[in-house]
This record gives sequence, structure tokens and C-alpha cells, in this order.
Amino acid sequence: MSLSRATTFAVISALAMLWLAAPSWAQQNVAPAAPSASPVQQAPAVSQAPAAPVQATQPAQPTAAAAPVAPTTSSDATAAREGTPLKATSVAPRELSPWSMYKDADVVVKAVMIGLAFASLVTWTVFIAKMFELTVVQRKLRRALAKIADARSLAEAQFALGAKGSVLSSFLAAAMREARLSAGISSDAGIKERAASSFSEIVRAEARRIRLGMGLLATIGATSPFVGLFGTVWGIMNSFIGISKSQTTNLAVVAPGIAEALLATAIGLVAAIPAVIIYNHFSRVTKGYMELVSRASGAAGRLLSRDLDRTHISSHGSSHSRAAAAE
Repeated sequence: MSLSRATTFAVISALAMLWLAAPSWAQQNVAPAAPSASPVQQAPAVSQAPAAPVQATQPAQPTAAAAPVAPTTSSDATAAREGTPLKATSVAPRELSPWSMYKDADVVVKAVMIGLAFASLVTWTVFIAKMFELTVVQRKLRRALAKIADARSLAEAQFALGAKGSVLSSFLAAAMREARLSAGISSDAGIKERAASSFSEIVRAEARRIRLGMGLLATIGATSPFVGLFGTVWGIMNSFIGISKSQTTNLAVVAPGIAEALLATAIGLVAAIPAVIIYNHFSRVTKGYMELVSRASGAAGRLLSRDLDRTHISSHGSSHSRAAAAE
């Protein structure tokens, strides 16, 4: 009788050990990377050992072991061990070329970039046009001054210039017109004063014509940096709004928006710096050309003065000859 009791006790003990070992084996097959239960959590399983004989006759459930196992990464395992929720922080790399930044920019920033690019195009267009114009008029005026250097009268100077139009031709035409309109007037000072007034009007008109477009260069050079700064401020404001919505300060998330905003300032400087340099260059070239115009005005005035002196000499000579003939 005692032997049967001992045998029964041994069988019950073996079944209890198998029942305790079966869940642990199934858990190892399902998730090897899952953390093991703490001693505090295993205590209830030990305390339930006396109930093992009732459930020992039931076969172990193979469903847990047969369930598909999802692959786990080291970051997931670390987050599971620490008990923190997982959050996707990886951001796909973005191409930060100027064209891609322009395409991804806000509509206001795009408008600022387009306006600044147009201003830069206008700057270089004015530069090419004014450089060609100033080169041509300076060369033409120097040649005209060289042609009339040996002229003795307005008519001779006008004949030497021919039909080639230049500001010197305008001075000669104004002097001859004033001499013709003042015929019969003995006051040379009045004629020269009126001719000088006509010359001043021609000089002012030529200055306005030659400085055409330079005001646009000054405007572009002065305002382009501030327009680009407006686009930058707008873009950075949108970037901060995006940061608040995404609730992350990851540099990979913030950097593209800030780079797009700073591109507006860069384009503003690209438009402003050449405009300022070209404006200063044309200011020096225009000043040199206006000095040539002043020389042309002086040359026309000297020729008018010679013609007036010759007229008085011829009139005095004719009067003397008439007096001598009368005697």
C-alpha cells in the first residue's frame, strides 16, 4: 500500500513538473527576445502547483508556438525592455539642391525667389545695354571732337562732322541757329549768353538720356536684400509651424525648411551685389562721358565766338573801306 502511494506521488510530481515546463518552452519559441518574467510575476505560477494534477491530463496548446513570429529589431527590443512607446524618428533623406529647395518652398517664398531672379535678369540686361551704349557714344564723341579740332568756323566744323549724329552736332546746330536768329544785333554778349543757355539744355537732356536705367539699378541694389529677408522670415515662420505640428526637433526634419528660407536671402544678395557694383561702375563711366559733353559744349561756344568776331571785323573793315572811298 505504501509502495502504491509512493508511485502515485512520484507520477503526480512528474506531471506537475511537465506542466510547469510546458509554458516556459512555448514562450521561448514565440519571442526569444522578450524579457523573462520577474520573480515577482513567477510566484503565482509556483503557488498554483497543487492544481497541476487536474490539468496534467490535457495536452499542451501548440497554437502559441505555431503563431507567426514578427521580426524584431534591436531598437524595438530596447524600447520593449524600457517600457517606452515606439516613435518613428527616421526621416527619408531629401535632396537639398537649389532647384529641389525651390520646388518644396512655400508659395510666398517662391514668389519672392521669382521676383529676385527677374530683378537679377533686369540688372544684367541693363548692364549689357548700357555698356554698349556708353562705349558707342564715347567713341563717337571723341572722334567728333578730333574732327573739329582744326575747324575755324561753325560751318566748317559742321561740314567736317557730316551727317553723323552726335551731341556735338546738336551743339553746333544750336550755335548756328542762335547766330542766325540774332543777325543784326551788335551785342555779342547777349548772343553768347543765349547760346550758352541752349547748350545747358542740351547737356541736361543728354545727362537724362545717358542715365536712363541707372535708377532701376539703384532700386534693385537697395531693395533686393530686404525682399530676400522677407522671404527668409516667411519661410522660417513656416518651418517653426511645421516643427510644432510634427512635435519633433530633429535636425533632419527642421533643416530643409530653414534651408529653403535661407535660399531667398541668397538670391536677394545675388541680385543686389551685382546691381550695386554695376551702378557704381556706370556712375564713373557716365561722369567721364559728361566731361566729354562739356568739352563739346565749350568747343561749339569757341567756334561761335570766332564767327562773331569775324563778323565784326568784316563789318568794321567794310565801313573803313567805304569811308576811304568817300574821301
